[in-house]
Amino acid sequence: MSAYIYVLSVNGLLFFVSLIFYYFPPKKINHLYGYRTHRSMSNKEIWDLANNVFNNALVKYSGISFLVAFLLAYLNPELMQSWFPMAFLFFTLLVAIITTEKALNEKYDKEGNKKSKK
Repeated sequence: MSAYIYVLSVNGLLFFVSLIFYYFPPKKINHLYGYRTHRSMSNKEIWDLANNVFNNALVKYSGISFLVAFLLAYLNPELMQSWFPMAFLFFTLLVAIITTEKALNEKYDKEGNKKSKK
C-alpha cells in the first residue's frame, strides 16, 4: 500500500470524522454520538461544553496531524508506511481528550457542579 493511501485512510479518515462532529454536533445527551464520559453526560450544560471543546480541538489537531503526515509521506514514504500515521492518530485523540478534560476541570468539579468564582 502506498504511503499516501495509508495516510489518507488513517489520518484523513480522522479528519473527515472530526469535520462531521464539528458541523453536526450532538444536540442532546445520547449514548451513541459525541464526547461521552460519565461527567460529560451528567447534564446538558456540561454536555454542550464538552462537545464544543472536543469538536474544536479534534478538527484543529486532526487537521494538523493530517497535513504533517501527508508532508512526511511526501518526504519519506517508507517511514509513513510504518506505525507513524497511527501514532499521529492516537496522539491527536489524546490531545483532544486532554484539552476537553482540562476545560471541564476549569469550570466544573468532579460531580458536575459549577465551580464558584473566588
